[in-house]
Amino acid sequence: MMIRRIAVLSNLRLSRLLYPAFLLLLAGCATHDAPTPVPPSRHADLGRLVPPDRVMDVPGTGQVPMRVWRATGTPRAVVLALHGFNDSRDAWERPGPVLARQGITLYAPDQPGFGAMPDRGGWAGTDALVAAARAEAAAIARENPGLPLYVMGESMGGAVAVCMSAQDGASVETHANVSAAPPDIAGYILLAPAVLDLGAGTDATLKAMATLAPQWRLTGRELPVHVTASDDILALARLYYDPLTLRTTRTTALAGLATLMHRAAHEVGHMHGPVLAVYGGRDQLVPLAAMTRAWAHLPPGARRDFIPAGYHLLLRGRQGDKVMRDIVSWIERPDDFLPSGGDIAASTWNDARDGHAQPPFFLPAQMDGLVRK
Repeated sequence: MMIRRIAVLSNLRLSRLLYPAFLLLLAGCATHDAPTPVPPSRHADLGRLVPPDRVMDVPGTGQVPMRVWRATGTPRAVVLALHGFNDSRDAWERPGPVLARQGITLYAPDQPGFGAMPDRGGWAGTDALVAAARAEAAAIARENPGLPLYVMGESMGGAVAVCMSAQDGASVETHANVSAAPPDIAGYILLAPAVLDLGAGTDATLKAMATLAPQWRLTGRELPVHVTASDDILALARLYYDPLTLRTTRTTALAGLATLMHRAAHEVGHMHGPVLAVYGGRDQLVPLAAMTRAWAHLPPGARRDFIPAGYHLLLRGRQGDKVMRDIVSWIERPDDFLPSGGDIAASTWNDARDGHAQPPFFLPAQMDGLVRK
Protein backbone atom coordinates (compact mmCIF):
# COMPACT_ATOMS: atom_id res chain seq x y z
CA MET A 1 0.00 0.00 0.00
CA MET A 2 2.02 2.92 -1.33
CA ILE A 3 -0.27 5.78 -0.24
CA ARG A 4 0.64 5.34 3.41
CA ARG A 5 4.34 5.02 2.65
CA ILE A 6 4.54 8.27 0.72
CA ALA A 7 2.43 9.97 3.38
CA VAL A 8 5.19 9.11 5.83
CA LEU A 9 7.59 11.27 3.82
CA SER A 10 5.44 14.33 4.54
CA ASN A 11 6.13 13.90 8.25
CA LEU A 12 9.93 13.87 7.85
CA ARG A 13 12.15 16.93 8.27
CA LEU A 14 12.93 17.10 4.58
CA SER A 15 15.59 19.78 4.91
CA ARG A 16 17.77 17.20 6.68
CA LEU A 17 16.56 13.93 5.20
CA LEU A 18 15.61 14.70 1.60
CA TYR A 19 18.89 13.71 -0.06
CA PRO A 20 19.77 10.68 2.14
CA ALA A 21 16.19 9.39 1.95
CA PHE A 22 16.21 9.80 -1.81
CA LEU A 23 19.41 7.77 -2.13
CA LEU A 24 18.08 5.05 0.16
CA LEU A 25 14.87 4.80 -1.81
CA LEU A 26 16.74 4.48 -5.08
CA ALA A 27 19.06 1.90 -3.58
CA GLY A 28 16.07 -0.25 -2.78
CA CYS A 29 14.47 0.15 -6.18
CA ALA A 30 14.42 -2.23 -9.11
CA THR A 31 14.21 -1.70 -12.85
CA HIS A 32 11.77 -4.51 -13.53
CA ASP A 33 8.38 -5.63 -12.27
CA ALA A 34 8.16 -8.20 -9.50
CA PRO A 35 7.07 -11.69 -10.59
CA THR A 36 3.50 -12.74 -9.92
CA PRO A 37 3.42 -14.91 -6.78
CA VAL A 38 1.87 -18.35 -7.00
CA PRO A 39 -0.46 -19.39 -4.18
CA PRO A 40 -0.24 -22.81 -2.51
CA SER A 41 -2.01 -25.48 -4.54
CA ARG A 42 -4.79 -25.85 -1.98
CA HIS A 43 -5.54 -22.12 -2.42
CA ALA A 44 -4.99 -21.95 -6.17
CA ASP A 45 -8.29 -20.08 -6.60
CA LEU A 46 -6.70 -17.02 -5.00
CA GLY A 47 -4.45 -16.61 -8.04
CA ARG A 48 -7.13 -17.04 -10.70
CA LEU A 49 -7.18 -14.68 -13.66
CA VAL A 50 -10.80 -13.82 -14.36
CA PRO A 51 -11.41 -12.78 -17.98
CA PRO A 52 -13.31 -9.53 -18.44
CA ASP A 53 -17.05 -9.79 -19.02
CA ARG A 54 -16.71 -7.21 -21.75
CA VAL A 55 -14.21 -4.87 -23.35
CA MET A 56 -15.55 -1.35 -23.82
CA ASP A 57 -14.23 0.91 -26.55
CA VAL A 58 -13.71 4.14 -24.63
CA PRO A 59 -12.95 7.26 -26.70
CA GLY A 60 -9.54 8.66 -25.84
CA THR A 61 -8.65 5.62 -23.72
CA GLY A 62 -8.96 2.59 -25.96
CA GLN A 63 -10.13 -0.92 -25.19
CA VAL A 64 -11.04 -1.14 -21.49
CA PRO A 65 -11.54 -4.56 -19.85
CA MET A 66 -14.49 -4.64 -17.46
CA ARG A 67 -16.17 -6.98 -15.08
CA VAL A 68 -19.93 -6.63 -14.91
CA TRP A 69 -22.35 -7.92 -12.30
CA ARG A 70 -25.83 -7.47 -13.71
CA ALA A 71 -28.85 -6.89 -11.54
CA THR A 72 -31.03 -9.90 -10.90
CA GLY A 73 -34.73 -9.25 -11.26
CA THR A 74 -35.83 -5.73 -12.07
CA PRO A 75 -32.83 -3.36 -12.37
CA ARG A 76 -33.09 -0.36 -10.06
CA ALA A 77 -29.75 1.41 -10.47
CA VAL A 78 -26.35 1.22 -12.14
CA VAL A 79 -22.92 1.82 -10.58
CA LEU A 80 -19.58 2.60 -12.22
CA ALA A 81 -16.96 1.36 -9.73
CA LEU A 82 -13.41 2.78 -9.81
CA HIS A 83 -10.69 0.76 -8.06
CA GLY A 84 -7.70 1.97 -6.07
CA PHE A 85 -3.99 2.39 -6.79
CA ASN A 86 -2.21 -0.74 -8.10
CA ASP A 87 -5.54 -2.59 -7.92
CA SER A 88 -7.83 -3.73 -10.74
CA ARG A 89 -11.38 -4.54 -11.79
CA ASP A 90 -11.24 -7.50 -9.40
CA ALA A 91 -11.50 -5.08 -6.45
CA TRP A 92 -15.28 -5.43 -6.69
CA GLU A 93 -15.57 -9.23 -6.59
CA ARG A 94 -17.28 -9.15 -3.20
CA PRO A 95 -19.71 -6.23 -3.50
CA GLY A 96 -20.59 -6.93 -7.15
CA PRO A 97 -22.77 -10.02 -6.56
CA VAL A 98 -24.28 -8.52 -3.39
CA LEU A 99 -25.37 -5.35 -5.15
CA ALA A 100 -26.64 -7.35 -8.13
CA ARG A 101 -28.99 -9.27 -5.84
CA GLN A 102 -30.34 -5.89 -4.72
CA GLY A 103 -31.16 -4.89 -8.30
CA ILE A 104 -28.01 -2.81 -8.82
CA THR A 105 -25.78 -3.48 -11.84
CA LEU A 106 -22.08 -2.82 -11.23
CA TYR A 107 -19.55 -2.04 -13.97
CA ALA A 108 -15.91 -2.38 -12.86
CA PRO A 109 -13.31 -1.24 -15.42
CA ASP A 110 -9.54 -1.39 -15.22
CA GLN A 111 -8.42 2.21 -14.92
CA PRO A 112 -5.70 3.50 -17.27
CA GLY A 113 -2.31 2.19 -16.14
CA PHE A 114 -3.72 -0.66 -14.06
CA GLY A 115 -5.14 -4.16 -14.35
CA ALA A 116 -4.88 -5.46 -17.90
CA MET A 117 -4.68 -2.08 -19.61
CA PRO A 118 -1.97 -1.81 -22.31
CA ASP A 119 -0.13 0.89 -20.32
CA ARG A 120 -0.08 -1.25 -17.17
CA GLY A 121 2.35 0.18 -14.63
CA GLY A 122 2.50 3.61 -16.23
CA TRP A 123 0.75 6.79 -15.14
CA ALA A 124 -1.78 8.22 -17.55
CA GLY A 125 -2.29 11.45 -15.60
CA THR A 126 -5.15 12.82 -13.55
CA ASP A 127 -6.95 14.34 -16.54
CA ALA A 128 -6.77 11.04 -18.45
CA LEU A 129 -8.13 9.07 -15.48
CA VAL A 130 -11.01 11.52 -15.10
CA ALA A 131 -11.72 11.57 -18.84
CA ALA A 132 -11.83 7.77 -18.98
CA ALA A 133 -14.24 7.59 -16.05
CA ARG A 134 -16.48 10.24 -17.59
CA ALA A 135 -16.55 8.51 -20.97
CA GLU A 136 -17.31 5.16 -19.34
CA ALA A 137 -20.11 6.72 -17.31
CA ALA A 138 -21.58 8.30 -20.43
CA ALA A 139 -21.52 4.98 -22.31
CA ILE A 140 -23.06 3.11 -19.37
CA ALA A 141 -25.79 5.74 -19.09
CA ARG A 142 -26.65 5.29 -22.77
CA GLU A 143 -26.85 1.53 -22.31
CA ASN A 144 -29.14 1.84 -19.30
CA PRO A 145 -31.69 4.55 -20.11
CA GLY A 146 -34.04 5.46 -17.31
CA LEU A 147 -31.86 4.01 -14.54
CA PRO A 148 -30.01 6.23 -12.06
CA LEU A 149 -26.23 6.04 -12.50
CA TYR A 150 -23.84 6.31 -9.56
CA VAL A 151 -20.05 6.59 -9.54
CA MET A 152 -18.34 4.72 -6.70
CA GLY A 153 -14.62 5.05 -6.03
CA GLU A 154 -12.31 3.34 -3.56
CA SER A 155 -9.14 5.11 -2.41
CA MET A 156 -7.49 6.41 -5.62
CA GLY A 157 -10.76 5.71 -7.43
CA GLY A 158 -12.48 7.96 -4.91
CA ALA A 159 -10.03 10.74 -5.73
CA VAL A 160 -10.82 10.30 -9.43
CA ALA A 161 -14.54 10.49 -8.63
CA VAL A 162 -14.00 13.71 -6.66
CA CYS A 163 -12.14 15.34 -9.55
CA MET A 164 -14.72 14.11 -12.06
CA SER A 165 -17.59 15.55 -10.05
CA ALA A 166 -15.84 18.87 -9.48
CA GLN A 167 -14.90 19.21 -13.14
CA ASP A 168 -18.35 18.26 -14.39
CA GLY A 169 -19.94 20.64 -11.90
CA ALA A 170 -17.76 23.48 -13.15
CA SER A 171 -18.63 22.70 -16.77
CA VAL A 172 -22.35 22.74 -15.96
CA GLU A 173 -22.07 26.09 -14.16
CA THR A 174 -19.84 27.79 -16.75
CA HIS A 175 -20.90 25.88 -19.89
CA ALA A 176 -17.22 25.16 -20.46
CA ASN A 177 -16.20 22.50 -22.95
CA VAL A 178 -14.79 19.26 -21.55
CA SER A 179 -13.49 16.17 -23.35
CA ALA A 180 -16.90 14.53 -23.04
CA ALA A 181 -20.28 15.95 -22.11
CA PRO A 182 -20.94 15.41 -18.39
CA PRO A 183 -23.22 12.40 -17.98
CA ASP A 184 -26.20 12.65 -15.66
CA ILE A 185 -24.83 11.22 -12.40
CA ALA A 186 -27.35 10.47 -9.65
CA GLY A 187 -24.68 10.49 -6.95
CA TYR A 188 -21.11 9.74 -5.90
CA ILE A 189 -20.03 7.12 -3.35
CA LEU A 190 -16.58 7.77 -1.88
CA LEU A 191 -14.98 4.85 -0.04
CA ALA A 192 -11.95 6.07 1.92
CA PRO A 193 -11.07 8.46 -0.92
CA ALA A 194 -7.39 9.37 -1.28
CA VAL A 195 -7.76 13.08 -0.55
CA LEU A 196 -4.34 14.01 0.83
CA ASP A 197 -2.19 17.08 0.44
CA LEU A 198 1.28 15.74 1.23
CA GLY A 199 2.91 19.15 1.20
CA ALA A 200 5.43 20.88 -1.02
CA GLY A 201 8.43 19.01 0.39
CA THR A 202 7.06 15.56 -0.35
CA ASP A 203 5.82 16.65 -3.77
CA ALA A 204 9.31 17.94 -4.59
CA THR A 205 10.89 14.66 -3.49
CA LEU A 206 8.57 12.57 -5.63
CA LYS A 207 8.94 14.82 -8.67
CA ALA A 208 12.74 14.63 -8.33
CA MET A 209 12.56 10.84 -8.20
CA ALA A 210 10.28 10.75 -11.24
CA THR A 211 12.57 13.08 -13.19
CA LEU A 212 15.91 11.48 -12.33
CA ALA A 213 14.80 7.85 -12.34
CA PRO A 214 11.41 7.56 -14.07
CA GLN A 215 11.60 3.80 -14.62
CA TRP A 216 12.69 2.82 -11.14
CA ARG A 217 10.22 0.61 -9.32
CA LEU A 218 9.47 0.66 -5.61
CA THR A 219 8.02 -2.36 -3.86
CA GLY A 220 6.75 -0.60 -0.74
CA ARG A 221 9.38 -2.27 1.44
CA GLU A 222 11.80 0.63 1.22
CA LEU A 223 10.31 2.39 4.25
CA PRO A 224 9.80 0.80 7.68
CA VAL A 225 6.03 1.18 7.77
CA HIS A 226 3.62 -1.68 8.35
CA VAL A 227 0.10 -1.14 7.05
CA THR A 228 -3.00 -3.27 7.53
CA ALA A 229 -5.50 -2.47 4.78
CA SER A 230 -8.14 -5.02 5.82
CA ASP A 231 -8.97 -7.33 8.72
CA ASP A 232 -9.97 -10.11 6.31
CA ILE A 233 -6.98 -12.33 5.54
CA LEU A 234 -8.66 -13.99 2.55
CA ALA A 235 -9.36 -10.63 0.95
CA LEU A 236 -5.74 -9.60 1.40
CA ALA A 237 -4.52 -12.94 0.03
CA ARG A 238 -6.71 -12.56 -3.05
CA LEU A 239 -5.35 -9.06 -3.63
CA TYR A 240 -1.77 -10.31 -3.22
CA TYR A 241 -2.07 -13.32 -5.55
CA ASP A 242 -4.32 -11.69 -8.15
CA PRO A 243 -2.33 -11.58 -11.43
CA LEU A 244 -3.81 -8.14 -12.16
CA THR A 245 -2.39 -6.56 -8.99
CA LEU A 246 0.68 -4.38 -9.48
CA ARG A 247 3.43 -5.24 -6.98
CA THR A 248 5.93 -2.56 -7.93
CA THR A 249 5.32 1.13 -8.47
CA ARG A 250 7.21 3.31 -10.91
CA THR A 251 8.41 6.61 -9.53
CA THR A 252 6.42 8.41 -12.23
CA ALA A 253 3.22 6.74 -11.03
CA LEU A 254 4.04 7.60 -7.43
CA ALA A 255 4.51 11.27 -8.27
CA GLY A 256 1.33 11.20 -10.35
CA LEU A 257 -0.65 9.69 -7.50
CA ALA A 258 0.53 12.47 -5.19
CA THR A 259 -0.65 15.05 -7.72
CA LEU A 260 -4.06 13.37 -8.01
CA MET A 261 -4.48 13.21 -4.23
CA HIS A 262 -3.49 16.86 -3.87
CA ARG A 263 -6.00 17.92 -6.51
CA ALA A 264 -8.79 15.83 -4.99
CA ALA A 265 -8.11 17.28 -1.54
CA HIS A 266 -8.57 20.79 -2.92
CA GLU A 267 -11.56 20.02 -5.17
CA VAL A 268 -13.72 18.05 -2.74
CA GLY A 269 -15.59 21.25 -1.86
CA HIS A 270 -16.53 21.74 -5.52
CA MET A 271 -18.24 18.40 -6.03
CA HIS A 272 -21.51 18.52 -7.92
CA GLY A 273 -24.42 16.26 -6.97
CA PRO A 274 -25.34 13.99 -4.04
CA VAL A 275 -22.44 12.40 -2.15
CA LEU A 276 -22.09 9.51 0.29
CA ALA A 277 -18.63 9.59 1.91
CA VAL A 278 -17.60 6.51 3.93
CA TYR A 279 -14.55 6.27 6.19
CA GLY A 280 -13.30 3.63 8.61
CA GLY A 281 -11.94 4.39 12.06
CA ARG A 282 -9.08 1.91 11.54
CA ASP A 283 -7.97 3.23 8.17
CA GLN A 284 -4.16 3.22 8.18
CA LEU A 285 -3.70 4.72 4.72
CA VAL A 286 -5.85 7.85 4.61
CA PRO A 287 -5.09 9.78 7.83
CA LEU A 288 -7.95 10.83 10.06
CA ALA A 289 -6.91 14.49 9.89
CA ALA A 290 -7.01 14.44 6.07
CA MET A 291 -10.47 12.90 6.03
CA THR A 292 -11.70 15.35 8.66
CA ARG A 293 -10.64 18.25 6.44
CA ALA A 294 -12.27 16.65 3.40
CA TRP A 295 -15.52 15.99 5.24
CA ALA A 296 -15.59 19.59 6.45
CA HIS A 297 -15.51 20.80 2.84
CA LEU A 298 -18.04 18.41 1.31
CA PRO A 299 -20.91 20.17 -0.48
CA PRO A 300 -24.18 20.86 1.35
CA GLY A 301 -26.36 17.79 1.64
CA ALA A 302 -23.49 15.30 1.46
CA ARG A 303 -23.93 12.25 3.70
CA ARG A 304 -21.07 11.13 5.92
CA ASP A 305 -20.78 7.53 7.09
CA PHE A 306 -18.27 6.67 9.82
CA ILE A 307 -17.53 2.97 10.45
CA PRO A 308 -15.32 2.84 13.58
CA ALA A 309 -14.09 -0.74 13.03
CA GLY A 310 -13.62 -0.29 9.28
CA TYR A 311 -10.22 -0.57 7.58
CA HIS A 312 -9.13 1.11 4.36
CA LEU A 313 -10.59 -1.57 2.08
CA LEU A 314 -14.05 -1.00 3.48
CA LEU A 315 -15.87 -3.49 1.26
CA ARG A 316 -13.20 -6.18 1.66
CA GLY A 317 -13.15 -6.37 5.44
CA ARG A 318 -15.32 -7.65 8.23
CA GLN A 319 -17.40 -4.48 8.09
CA GLY A 320 -18.04 -4.92 4.36
CA ASP A 321 -21.61 -6.18 4.67
CA LYS A 322 -22.46 -3.22 6.88
CA VAL A 323 -21.02 -0.76 4.37
CA MET A 324 -22.86 -2.45 1.49
CA ARG A 325 -26.16 -2.15 3.36
CA ASP A 326 -25.48 1.55 3.85
CA ILE A 327 -24.75 1.99 0.14
CA VAL A 328 -27.94 0.21 -0.92
CA SER A 329 -29.98 2.16 1.62
CA TRP A 330 -28.57 5.48 0.44
CA ILE A 331 -29.25 4.65 -3.21
CA GLU A 332 -32.83 3.59 -2.51
CA ARG A 333 -33.73 6.03 0.30
CA PRO A 334 -31.14 8.83 0.34
CA ASP A 335 -32.86 10.80 3.11
CA ASP A 336 -33.22 7.92 5.59
CA PHE A 337 -30.82 7.16 8.42
CA LEU A 338 -28.15 4.65 7.41
CA PRO A 339 -28.61 1.11 8.78
CA SER A 340 -25.16 1.09 10.42
CA GLY A 341 -25.75 4.28 12.36
CA GLY A 342 -22.64 5.64 10.69
CA ASP A 343 -24.31 8.92 9.79
CA ILE A 344 -25.23 9.52 13.43
CA ALA A 345 -21.67 8.72 14.46
CA ALA A 346 -20.30 11.09 11.83
CA SER A 347 -22.56 13.91 12.99
CA THR A 348 -20.96 13.77 16.45
CA TRP A 349 -17.44 13.64 15.10
CA ASN A 350 -15.72 16.80 16.29
CA ASP A 351 -12.71 18.42 14.71
CA ALA A 352 -10.12 15.64 15.04
CA ARG A 353 -6.93 17.64 14.80
CA ASP A 354 -5.37 15.50 17.53
CA GLY A 355 -6.02 12.39 15.43
CA HIS A 356 -7.76 10.50 18.24
CA ALA A 357 -11.41 11.52 17.99
CA GLN A 358 -14.01 8.78 18.34
CA PRO A 359 -17.80 8.93 18.38
CA PRO A 360 -19.50 8.23 21.70
CA PHE A 361 -19.53 4.57 22.69
CA PHE A 362 -23.30 4.30 22.90
CA LEU A 363 -23.97 5.21 19.28
CA PRO A 364 -25.00 2.35 16.95
CA ALA A 365 -21.98 2.62 14.66
CA GLN A 366 -19.59 2.36 17.61
CA MET A 367 -21.07 -0.96 18.71
CA ASP A 368 -19.26 -2.80 15.93
CA GLY A 369 -16.05 -2.11 17.81
CA LEU A 370 -17.18 -4.68 20.36
CA VAL A 371 -16.69 -7.43 17.81
CA ARG A 372 -12.97 -8.11 17.69
CA LYS A 373 -10.93 -10.39 15.52
